[in-house]
Amino acid sequence: MFIFAHRGVSGHFPENTLKAVQAALDCDADGIEIDVYAVDGELVVIHDRELNRTTNGTGELEDYSLPQLQQLDAGQGEKIPTLWQVLKLVQNRCVLNIELKGHNTAELLVKLLHKARGELGTDWSTLLISSFHHPLLQQIRTLAPELAIGALTASIPLDYCAFAAELGAVSVNCDRAFIDERMVKDAKERGLKVFVYTVNNEREAIRLQQLGVDGIFSNFPHEAKSWFD
Repeated sequence: MFIFAHRGVSGHFPENTLKAVQAALDCDADGIEIDVYAVDGELVVIHDRELNRTTNGTGELEDYSLPQLQQLDAGQGEKIPTLWQVLKLVQNRCVLNIELKGHNTAELLVKLLHKARGELGTDWSTLLISSFHHPLLQQIRTLAPELAIGALTASIPLDYCAFAAELGAVSVNCDRAFIDERMVKDAKERGLKVFVYTVNNEREAIRLQQLGVDGIFSNFPHEAKSWFD
């Protein structure tokens, strides 16, 4: 079972921070999932548009400039990192799943990844680009067809995993509340991997393994690895 650290080791550290990412590297997670929005032409790593849940800020991302965002406390003294900082920290040591949250993120991402490949030696084969915003994934497919795509869904569509296959995705990333045997079977028949979010207890993880799921996103990746030993 492939274990993604969901927003880093978010069960123990502030989510989507460098501390949570470092903890995922320290526990040898197979992958790390983070979320990005565009602010002032940069990609910042944060899950919500609203700031109050994960920082000491109020209001929404668009109310702040990048320097203002970087003054906020994202928990335990951590700051909101940029994607560049995360790429520099991870350095190809595991798969990095970058989830695009904002409407204007695709072109910025591809531009940044070209720079990262040249300056940081970022290996694009270690990247998985995902989003619920499927037109963004289509845009990524056009701009950088060598990047692997993970198509996110929080439902079971009428045509099951056809949407992911049409996007040229390598995986369908599914909500644990909706995944079932038929969805997994359809994905496999289309040559897709199945990754399920967010799985934080052993019983559910084992159930998903029995369904044939390829990987899970967990807030507790160290513990999750032990469930499959």
